Amino acid sequence: MAHLSDANLQTLTEYLKKTLDPDPAIRRPAEKFLESVEGSQNYPLLLLTLLEKSQENVIKVCASVTFKNYIKRNWRIVEDEPNKICELDRIAIKANIVPLMLSSPEQIQKQLSDAISIIGREDFPQKWPDLLTEMVNRFQSGDFHVINGVLRTAHSLFKRYRHEFKSNELWTEIKLVLDAFALPLTNLFKVFLVESFLKQIYAFPSQDLPEFFEDNMETWMTNFHSLLTLDNKLLQTDDEEEAGLLELLKSQICDNAALYAQKYDEEFQPYLPRFVTAIWNLLVTTGQEVKYDLLVSNAIQFLASVCERPHYKHLFEDQNTLTSICEKVIVPNMEFRAADEEAFEDNSEEYIRRDLEGSDIDTRRRAACDLVRGLCKFFEGPVTGIFSGYVNSMLQEYAKNPSVNWKHKDAAIYLVTSLMKSCPLYNPANELVNLTEFFVNHIQPDLKSATVNEFPVLKADGIKYIMIFRNQVPKEQLLVSIPLLINHLQAESIVVHTYAAHALERLFTMRGTNNATLITAAEMAPFVEVLLTNLFKALTLPGSSENEYIMKAIMRSFSLLQESIIPYIPSVITQLTQKLLAVSKNPSKPHFNHYMFESICLSIRITCKANPEAVGSFEEALFLVFTEILQNDVQEFIPYVFQVMSLLLEMHKNEIPSSYMALFPHLLQPVLWERTGNIPPLVRLLQAYLERGASTIASAAADKIPGLLGVFQKLIASKANDHQGFYLLNSIIEHMPPESVDQYRKQIFILLFQRLQNSKTTKFIKSFLVFINLYCVRYGALALQEIFDSIQPKMFGMVLEKIIIPEIQKVSGQVEKKICAVGITKILTECPPMMDTEYTKLWIPLLQALIGLFELPEDDTIPDEEHFIDIEDTPGYQTAFSQLAFAGRKEHDPVGQMVNNPRIHLAQSLHKLSTACPGRVLSMLSTSLNAEALQYLQGYLQAASVSLL
Repeated sequence: MAHLSDANLQTLTEYLKKTLDPDPAIRRPAEKFLESVEGSQNYPLLLLTLLEKSQENVIKVCASVTFKNYIKRNWRIVEDEPNKICELDRIAIKANIVPLMLSSPEQIQKQLSDAISIIGREDFPQKWPDLLTEMVNRFQSGDFHVINGVLRTAHSLFKRYRHEFKSNELWTEIKLVLDAFALPLTNLFKVFLVESFLKQIYAFPSQDLPEFFEDNMETWMTNFHSLLTLDNKLLQTDDEEEAGLLELLKSQICDNAALYAQKYDEEFQPYLPRFVTAIWNLLVTTGQEVKYDLLVSNAIQFLASVCERPHYKHLFEDQNTLTSICEKVIVPNMEFRAADEEAFEDNSEEYIRRDLEGSDIDTRRRAACDLVRGLCKFFEGPVTGIFSGYVNSMLQEYAKNPSVNWKHKDAAIYLVTSLMKSCPLYNPANELVNLTEFFVNHIQPDLKSATVNEFPVLKADGIKYIMIFRNQVPKEQLLVSIPLLINHLQAESIVVHTYAAHALERLFTMRGTNNATLITAAEMAPFVEVLLTNLFKALTLPGSSENEYIMKAIMRSFSLLQESIIPYIPSVITQLTQKLLAVSKNPSKPHFNHYMFESICLSIRITCKANPEAVGSFEEALFLVFTEILQNDVQEFIPYVFQVMSLLLEMHKNEIPSSYMALFPHLLQPVLWERTGNIPPLVRLLQAYLERGASTIASAAADKIPGLLGVFQKLIASKANDHQGFYLLNSIIEHMPPESVDQYRKQIFILLFQRLQNSKTTKFIKSFLVFINLYCVRYGALALQEIFDSIQPKMFGMVLEKIIIPEIQKVSGQVEKKICAVGITKILTECPPMMDTEYTKLWIPLLQALIGLFELPEDDTIPDEEHFIDIEDTPGYQTAFSQLAFAGRKEHDPVGQMVNNPRIHLAQSLHKLSTACPGRVLSMLSTSLNAEALQYLQGYLQAASVSLL
């Protein structure tokens, strides 16, 4: 327990300061210490006390962020997992966090507001019934800072309702919120209207709360319209970058109006023309300054949401109206402004994120594109005609003086890409330009120019054009583009070389006939060396040392080129290893890291496929770095390291090198299994150990078998991870020498039956069925019957009757079904008690169930109470598991060598049984088996060319 003492507060302060240090040698130990103590009682209360009492603002902010992340990691109570926050701390947090949040400065208020919404997502309303009352009471304070805090928290708490699936529980919760919050919010809004002209205005968050707006629609709409047309110089700002209060307010109202148009179509119709007029006037009178970007974006988005609705079509169909919209709204807001140029040059990462990743939702250009898309729904022909003239005039202006007028060409290209992307259906009659001709005449010349650093914006435009229209441009033109793109990997502009890498990656993933890659390895052969050289050089350019697009292009190049990269592997793996060592000091780019490990895996797979002996050189290159990562506990990389090690170990044939055996005991340490992100790759690695050297483990590490089974026991107790426990158990049963696990077999089944009795889920049943049938295949049907009945008399019959027969239809996966089919066939044909004891009555139902497994659809129903959230989906800060596609384990069929066709195998096994018991099998079939099932069975016998005696 951590006491709320001054000494503990001082200690916590010192460690928080160290977490801010840029030096990893100082920062990481501090982070480890805080992680080690966060399970202590009072730890979260120490953080709250610190952010309340500390005299240093930086410590207050750091404590608030640490507290929010702590809540994010630990608040959710996961079934079968220990409660990470003691109940007393939970009660104290909920009792103190709201008043503390409301009395804190805005920077801290935001963090605590987020924490409240995380807690609310789990506890509200059942476990936190007084939250709303406490928040509503604060409306009476008259303190705008407090009220803003309440509104901010309410927004973060309620916004999830927009995206939740409909259910009675959801409607009940929303009604509770409305009953408590709707009237106070409406009254607050009225008070704000009276005071807003005299006092400070703050843009309250839009609420997506149904019904209560309808009762006050006239009041709300009149007031919104008044605020929208407000022109108060006191609320404006001279700052050209930051939006003032008035801009924020009007922007929010545009957002709210768009919500009304979407959600309350019928009720909003009478007010809509007034809003269209007001917002139109707003757009044509608002300048190009950055501070108006959000306002203009939301205003355009409002028009976009309205123009695509059939009953508002008449507002836009006049040709003059369309021309005016295109001329006064769309074209001006597609222009490349000085602020955009500055972002292109000086804030490349943000520019790329907005442009390539679709996070440009609040930009003028994105809003203008959405408006084009909306207008094209009903007016594609007229809109295309209007823009066609603009494109031609812009290109003519550019041609007069390219060095001065390059922004005209940028706008022309942007118009082409946005309009051609936006048209709902491609119609050649309405084609703005011929895409191939435009590509050849206006895109390629910029990319073919002598220097890659000239007019970088136009080069970025051209490369983006290739990305967008790669499916419409003929393949021969794409092949011409590839050396141009490779050349532009050397461009100084981060945007240009990033776009070049991304375009190459996109081209390499295109599919042609038979799902083969459109660009082939043979077509890339002349460019392999320069491609790899330029990709790795691009990682050395300023600002791109951890550029995820470049690393993804490296990964995709390896995947496409395959054995063509083998001559370059020594250099490539050296560079990848050096990069891995560098980024492991301070992992900060998850996507970059993921593609880097994928590239390492591809290097291993491709090289070792051609030369299995090469695995040793990879181990030599990688193990020193892996050792450092494991010793320094680089949590972000450990799951990746385990996956790569699994891949390397699987390259060895029927042996485990001593270097791996030295590591084996450490893999069983409980601390490694506490992190959920480690579980899948660790299980995979242990499976690799068992597949490649079970006999070595049985002889050289027999004392570790209880540890191995201890891991299985831990996993099997968890609903989230029980399937991983079965993966491990199946490998133990399949690969370990029988005598090495004899003494543990009965206890394994007892553990499974205890879990089955205490917490039966569909996932567990499916895994259990596969396991018992694999056991049957490995040790024999009689051994399965004997071990069941040794636990409890007649248990074998109970398992058949209550689990296997009614549940076998739930098993999914071809290999899993095959294992079950072969196991059940053994029970039917190789288990004497099934023919001459009370178990005989289950013979026909079991056969019927097996034929159902072959012929009936899979039963994929899941009981309502089992729709729980898997641990991987829970919000948290723990390292999540990221599966490496190119480290994937090949699907393994443990009965593959024994049985090819399980239907034929059943027929042959029944024939063999009928030979041993003439007439017996036929008699049971003819008197008891369902007619349809009998017909299927006769088909199996005919296909196997056997008959029953």
